[in-house]
Amino acid sequence: MPTLSIGSTAPDFEAETTQGPIRFHEWIGDNWAILFSHPKAFTPVCTTELGYMAGLGEEFAKRGTKIIGLSVDANDDNKGWLPDIEEVSGNAVDYPIISDSELKVAKLYNMLEADAGDSAAGRTAANNATVRTVYIIGPDKKIRAMLLYPMSSGRNFDEVLRLLDSCQLTETKGVATPVNWRPGDKVIIPPSVSDEAAREKYPDGWETVKPYLRRIPQPQD
Repeated sequence: MPTLSIGSTAPDFEAETTQGPIRFHEWIGDNWAILFSHPKAFTPVCTTELGYMAGLGEEFAKRGTKIIGLSVDANDDNKGWLPDIEEVSGNAVDYPIISDSELKVAKLYNMLEADAGDSAAGRTAANNATVRTVYIIGPDKKIRAMLLYPMSSGRNFDEVLRLLDSCQLTETKGVATPVNWRPGDKVIIPPSVSDEAAREKYPDGWETVKPYLRRIPQPQD
């Protein structure tokens, strides 16, 4: 099973979801995508996560980004879980959740070990501990970022949104983002850009903190 890394092509697959069958790359289309997995339906941490992610749906849509979840549960179980998520969070889940009951996608994306078997039957959240993963995928189907969390730790999806903002900004504007960057903060001119090239690109100049650390206001569209 190939190991995935930043820059790898996100594996394509066909799957059933709570919104019908999909082929992953076709579903992404020309958009960015967030693929995130969770250990088990009807479990406490996952319920809070999926509800919060649903609440961020408009923010991701503004960024041209589609959301899709992944569970090793049967499709009927995932569909039956949705009312609980809405009741707990106040947010209706309007993105699809993949039913990966044969563990094919989980293994394809290195979320479970290759010898994990081919059925979710009998598996619990405890032995799905590796399945709390986030992939940020670009329109070219390349992986831009990956996050791995232990079973007991709920993810910070505000951070996923911030990371997406950084990936999109750095890719389109050719800059880098510093520690704790938020949209609107100053950004960094990468060391690969010479001062000569920077003067042409940024005629208003920059703040030199160190010869290798040059800051500018965030470029705007």
